[in-house]
Amino acid sequence: MFKDLDPILHSQLRLAVISLLVSVHEAEFTYLKEETNSTAGNLSAQIQKLKEANYIHIEKKFKDNYPLTICKITPEGIKAFELYVKSLKQYINLKK
Repeated sequence: MFKDLDPILHSQLRLAVISLLVSVHEAEFTYLKEETNSTAGNLSAQIQKLKEANYIHIEKKFKDNYPLTICKITPEGIKAFELYVKSLKQYINLKK
């Protein structure tokens, strides 16, 4: 039957961030903000939730005296994304 979908990844913005990170493995905050068309505040809150779930690692540093935030997907994040996609496929392929 239907598997429960991961509530962390079921958010549109968090799913978009994880989807991007699956393909690039790490990205700067500004790149994620531009690609998801999100506000800085909303994106910040959502990446914090992904971090708390151990789906991403956040590294903060400086580049040319400007703050730089880099998000990296973790092995747990990759596994969670793959399981989420597999569960969605079950919804789509369920015969009526």
